[in-house]
Order: sequence, then C-alpha cells, then structure tokens
Amino acid sequence: MENELLKILQEKNQPRSWDELGPEMKPKRAGVLKNEPVYEFFHTLDDSLEVNPQSIAISVQPIKSFIPYHIHDYVEIIVPIVGSCTVITKNDELKLRQNDLIIIGNHTIHRVEPIEAESVVINLTLKDTAFNLNDYHFMYEDRVTKKVSSLLFSLLSNETQGENIYRLFRTHQDTKIHLLVEDIIQEYYYPDTQSNQIIRLELLTLFGRLIRSAANEQEVIAGVDDTSVNLLSLLLYIEKNYAQITLEEMAQHFGFNPNYLSSYLKKHTGLTFIKLVHLQRVNIAAEYLTYTNAPIEQIALKVGYENPSYFYKMFRKNLKILPTEYREKYSFHAKKTD
Repeated sequence: MENELLKILQEKNQPRSWDELGPEMKPKRAGVLKNEPVYEFFHTLDDSLEVNPQSIAISVQPIKSFIPYHIHDYVEIIVPIVGSCTVITKNDELKLRQNDLIIIGNHTIHRVEPIEAESVVINLTLKDTAFNLNDYHFMYEDRVTKKVSSLLFSLLSNETQGENIYRLFRTHQDTKIHLLVEDIIQEYYYPDTQSNQIIRLELLTLFGRLIRSAANEQEVIAGVDDTSVNLLSLLLYIEKNYAQITLEEMAQHFGFNPNYLSSYLKKHTGLTFIKLVHLQRVNIAAEYLTYTNAPIEQIALKVGYENPSYFYKMFRKNLKILPTEYREKYSFHAKKTD
C-alpha cells in the first residue's frame, strides 16, 4: 500500500472510548450474548463518527479500543491491511491475518477485539442499495446466469436468511485480491470522476475472485452459525457436480447424514437441495444457449436432463422463459448477425 494512503488511515484509527460516549451517541440495545449487551449499529459512521449516508462506506477500526457485541442491518467486510485482528461471533473466535477478509452478514452478532497500535483494519459496509438486482441478487424475473455459489452473497445481505452467516477468506498470496482491496480504498479516500461506479464494479470483481479462491481452497473454515461446515463449500460442490449429483453422494462426500444435509441447505439458503441443483443446471444451460449454437436437446443432456421436455419445464419454472425464447433474446451469435 502507498505510504501516503497508509498515513491517512493511521491518522484516522486513533483510540476511542466506548464508555465516554454520551447517551445520545450510544446505539439501542438489541439483546444479550454471553452475559454482554448487544447493540444495534444501524447507521454507518465515517471516521469522524458522523452518519454516512452512502450505500458503500469505508472506515478505519480504532486501535486499542473496546467495541461491544453488535449487529448491522447491512453487510460488513473487515480486512486487516496491516497486522491482524480477532473477530468474535456467536460461536467462533476468528483470527484474521494481514489481508485476510471476512464478510459478515446482515444481523449477525459480532465484535472485533481491541487491535494493536501498529495494526490498520478496514471496515467496508454495503447497504442493500449498494448494488442493483442485476448486480447482486441471486434470482430475479428477467435473465439469470449466476451460479449457485453467488447465492452466498445474497444470503449475507438478506435480513431473514443472512442472520448469523459469515464467511472468512484466507487470501494468502493472492496479490490480485490485495490490489483490488487497495484500489477500492484509494478510490474512496481520493474520490474522482466515476469513483463510486469504479468501487461498485471492483467490489463485484472482488466477490468473483473470492469465490474462485474458495473453490481452490483445501482448508474448510468455520463460517456458518453453529457448525464447522462451510456453506460456500457446499454450494461450490453443487456448482461443480450439478450434472450427476445426488443428495446421498454429496452427503457421503462431506460425512453427513442425507437428511441433515438437506435440512442444513434448506435452513441456510431457503432452498431445497433439488432446487439448488435445478438452478445450477438451468443457469449453465443459459450460458450454453447464449454462447453456443448447440441443439437444445444436447444442452439438456449436457447439464443433466435426459428428458428434454422436463428440461423445458425446469428452465421455464426457474428463469420464467422457454429455452427457445431465451436463445432468441440473448444469444451471442444472434446478436452478431443482427
């Protein structure tokens, strides 16, 4: 990171005392966890503790400062740019090394342990208005070509499904992720023409790279509510094996009872196992329809449907359009010949 930018961040992360906040500044209490109060942090604050109305906001974690358990009505990303930090959730204590990244879902109880003086930790907040439907949400009525793994980011932003969902990414030596985060911070603190648009697009790129990183990750990291299984690992498995997958084989792969796995997926995504499989299949089919001239029956077989009629039924049920209509509307080849 450039020295000038790092200096600005260090100037903004000076200690603050929770106990010295007046009653007008302290947020509303929302409950108790481990005999400690939990507060509603529903306003994003800038580095001067003023309310920040922006959909995407960045602030610096104050050093040597106690911050109580709290919840947000938005998604928060925490990244140690220099040094490390420890995030405490309902059931886990997560140690973030430099450049690791944790995404904390809407209404997830957490706090960050006081950080050392030499550390610099960034908090990046994403309100539900940060992205439009085409960017951010997993399902919408028009065109759906996002893969199952993208579902995690919709869950994180959803008040009902996102509660107690979080995901820790060990970015290791992935310099592309590190540079993306640095450029997002740079654009935020040195705004220029199109900075907001650049930040939004770079965040979407960051999500894509994090999914790729998780797909290549061998280590399973705790990340969801009350179990050590990782939701993104399950979604990535469906994404990779969608054509021939069965609930029994997937359960055996992860060492689960099939009924437990089915209930787990339904609880944390709101969708059944078979619904997730169908979504993945039709989304991949949509890509084939867009970028190839392959016959529809061949595409159906490729994505796991031996019966073309059943493929047509599932495609229309999930994407609200027939495969033939989808190809006519979105085909890359059709556009080139127009």
